[in-house]
Amino acid sequence: MGEEVKVFRTWSSPFAFRVVWALQFKGVPYENIYEDLSEKSSLLLHYNPIHKKVPVLVHNGKPLAESLVILEYIEETWKQTPLFPEDPYERATARFWARFGDDQVLPSVFGVFIKQGKEREEAIVTAHGNLKYLEEELRGKKFFSGEKIGFLDLAFGWVANLVSVFEEIQGLTLIDHEKYPLLLAWIQNFMDDPIIKESWPPRDKLITKYQALLGSFIPKEAAEK
Repeated sequence: MGEEVKVFRTWSSPFAFRVVWALQFKGVPYENIYEDLSEKSSLLLHYNPIHKKVPVLVHNGKPLAESLVILEYIEETWKQTPLFPEDPYERATARFWARFGDDQVLPSVFGVFIKQGKEREEAIVTAHGNLKYLEEELRGKKFFSGEKIGFLDLAFGWVANLVSVFEEIQGLTLIDHEKYPLLLAWIQNFMDDPIIKESWPPRDKLITKYQALLGSFIPKEAAEK
């Protein structure tokens, strides 16, 4: 029986990449529907009327929003190449860390990127506190999910690429070898996977995008000094 699988996304959304990676690891054919979020399509607004965001997975006409929810749906729908642990406790723990990543780690790292002066110094302290938890979670493991890439690695995939983009734009190092040897090893292992390696957009495009985004956060007075 033929299936229709579509992913509404942008070229750079780290949340959409989670969905794309999961489908690719499971070998599920899908169609990319690229959105311009400054002029959202009527279909995107139809399929995700509450948040009006990407990603949205449409499977045989039925839409799902929120990347972590979509990953669970993909896991339950296509059984090949399991991404979640079999053990119920380990599955629950993976969900906890994925939510921690979105609710705590990502905002703290993004804060380092967009804040200035004393506020940035405070954001760096918060980000380091959160990143230390990830370092400890990797102890004794190649990936967050064990010996191979799984759900939690896809959830933290943005760390592998975007942090270095932020570091280059701001001229600082947030994840260094002295404090985070395990996290840096994970980043390299994750980025070396063929599926991951072939998926990322060009780095220069990402830098241009986030430089423009940073400019929108800098107060006019600071930009004129």
